[in-house]
Amino acid sequence: MSKIGKKKILIPKEVKVSINSDNVDIKGPYGDKKINLDTKTFEVDINENKELSIKPKIKNDYFKKMWGTNRSLLNSTIIGVSKGYEKILEMSGVGYRAAIKGNCLNLQLGYSHDIDFEIPEDVKIIVEKQTTIKINGFDKQQVGMVASKIKSFRPPEPYKGKGIKEKGEHLLRKEGKKK
Repeated sequence: MSKIGKKKILIPKEVKVSINSDNVDIKGPYGDKKINLDTKTFEVDINENKELSIKPKIKNDYFKKMWGTNRSLLNSTIIGVSKGYEKILEMSGVGYRAAIKGNCLNLQLGYSHDIDFEIPEDVKIIVEKQTTIKINGFDKQQVGMVASKIKSFRPPEPYKGKGIKEKGEHLLRKEGKKK
């Protein structure tokens, strides 16, 4: 039995969930998303208390693993369309700056050229200061992928800590060479 799969998902008032043949449509104030779920192997129910539950029809090891995975995907989507997800990136280093130019995020990261990152449609990027980037969206995976891609342009180095990191991320710092 899956410990995560057994838990019921509470549906907020502003979120509408409809179950079609092989899709679960979730609509909320921040957006709407369809999740493809095989109804031959999983049964999705909504009870009168606005709780969503998922149960496997076939019980073997593979479907027990997928039970928890599908429940987590549904839960993440419901949270995303009702509250949204946010990641905050901080840049540290001399001359490191960020600015939004049209539909692109312009990054100056100490290279001989600027880096232009095209912003995806469902993701909203805000540059608060020149060194702080806020990434918002309703899809948890897409917000994480955009943050990861931006961090990959200049990962933090262990000696001075220069680079792009998430807010609250702990860096392992190394001691420099001694005389």
